[in-house]
Parts: sequence; C-alpha cells; structure tokens
Amino acid sequence: MFDNLKNHKIILASQSPRRQELLFMMGIPFSTEKGDDLPELFPDNLPVNQVALFLAQQKQMAWKKYWSQPDYLVITADTIVAIGDNVLGKPVDRDDACQILWLLSGNVHEVYTGVVLKSSEKNVGFSAVTHVWFKPLSARLIEYYVDNYKPFDKAGAYGIQEWIGLTAIQRIDGSYFNVVGLPVDQLFDELRRF
Repeated sequence: MFDNLKNHKIILASQSPRRQELLFMMGIPFSTEKGDDLPELFPDNLPVNQVALFLAQQKQMAWKKYWSQPDYLVITADTIVAIGDNVLGKPVDRDDACQILWLLSGNVHEVYTGVVLKSSEKNVGFSAVTHVWFKPLSARLIEYYVDNYKPFDKAGAYGIQEWIGLTAIQRIDGSYFNVVGLPVDQLFDELRRF
C-alpha cells in the first residue's frame, strides 16, 4: 500500500495515544519519540483556520535530527478547537475545563488539525476542519465529565471518543477522526503521494 515509503523510517512526533492508535490502524509501520515540549504559541493576527497547521510546523523544529537525515519521515500534528475567532486550548485546571465546556454547550464549534510530513527532501503540510454541534449541557453534566474523565490534555476540554461525545454531541460535519486528533483520510492520501 505504501511502497513509496518502504525505505523510510517513519517517526510520529506525538505522545498522543489516540494519534498512535489511528496511525497503527492505517497499517503504517512507525515509531514514536519524545521530543521537547514547545510552547503552543502563534501570532495574534493569524487566522483561526491557519493556527493548527502553524503549530504543527513549529513542532517540526524539535525533530530536525531526524528529518534532516536521509530516509526519515517525521509526522507532526496539532489540533485546536475554535468557537468563532477564539482558539480554545487545553484547559489549565478543572475550573478552566468547565468554563470551556460551558462555552461549547449549545453551540457549534470548529476542530482544526494541522499535519506536517517532513523529510530531508520534502515538506508537505495540510489541515482539516470539522464542525461539531453540542447540545445544551447542564453544569452538573459538565462537572461529571470533567471530574470523571479529566480532559486536561485535550484541546477544547473534551474527547469526542469519550462519554461526552456519546451523550452531548448532536452532529458533526467533517471527519470524526479529525476531532479525535488526526484526519486519517487526508493523511492516507498524502502519505501515498509523498
């Protein structure tokens, strides 16, 4: 399926178990490495639909020791949640997680994932967007989710594959897997072309 990559060592530059599982399910041999934690900062004037790709490109800087070598391919990704022009990052604590979910309650928001494939010869970046509709949530439901699932490592303070995705999301427009953290349909096509 990926004959073009058979001589490449593929590194997924992510500690996300969800991204690792999705790449594994695609049948791609890869390894993961722990990189430097970089601050997720972006210019204030950057359009919301470009933030995730910008952050994925920034993450590549920590992996130069791999992609600068022949036959290595490094995959970086970043997912953000936005409501209007406001980017909602990972919550800093319980109160912040509850506040973010309260903001999403009864509203539609966008989930953007930016992905960068980089080797010593090639650099490809792309992003995907999915629109997500939350039904109105009570404070009790929000607190139950935050206290039991502790979504502090998730952009937008939720995981679609968890309890809240089953009970609170009315519909989505776009890739479900993009909301999980990796737009695998686009990634599949880009890897086959790489």
